[in-house]
Amino acid sequence: MRKCFLSMSNNCDGSMNMGGRAVSVVWRNMRDQDLSTVVAIADRIHLDYPEAPAIYAERLQLFAGGCQIAMATGGAVHGYAIAHPALLGQPPSLNTLLNALPVSANCLYLHDIALLPEGRQYGLGGTLIDYLKLLAQTMQLDYLALVAVNNSAPYWRRQGFAPYAGTDAGLRRKLASYHAAAEYLVLDLQA
Repeated sequence: MRKCFLSMSNNCDGSMNMGGRAVSVVWRNMRDQDLSTVVAIADRIHLDYPEAPAIYAERLQLFAGGCQIAMATGGAVHGYAIAHPALLGQPPSLNTLLNALPVSANCLYLHDIALLPEGRQYGLGGTLIDYLKLLAQTMQLDYLALVAVNNSAPYWRRQGFAPYAGTDAGLRRKLASYHAAAEYLVLDLQA
């Protein structure tokens, strides 16, 4: 892991020098015992997008490889991310159980990422996208997809995501379950 110092950069590979000691924040696999922390972070960060605890538990059960925890040296949790295989253009509505993953999935859907303010200085978004790209390619999925909320679309566009060209009435209804300004964005891994 590349070392990075606060005076040089705030966007690095998860390491910073804070008061003379190196602090490292890395993504690790989520476990069942993390779910109460995930719910607490979601309740703090996503006030306008509430989801039942069963949503997080189901995603972990269905696709553990897409469920990650951002953990700092010393054990402090700075956030989480949840992704799962899906069908392009068919994200789940907010606060909806999947019941099963689609057999013919063609994208890896980033269902949720939530970072506490103290965790936003470590470049975790970019590191997560790199991991998800590799995971999707390993699974022979052609796209990453997400619903951008909280005015985050410009950030995701800088990461290579673009608006989905196949938006229809069904997708617009699902996006409305998030917010009128929610955007469905896609990253083509074949490009």
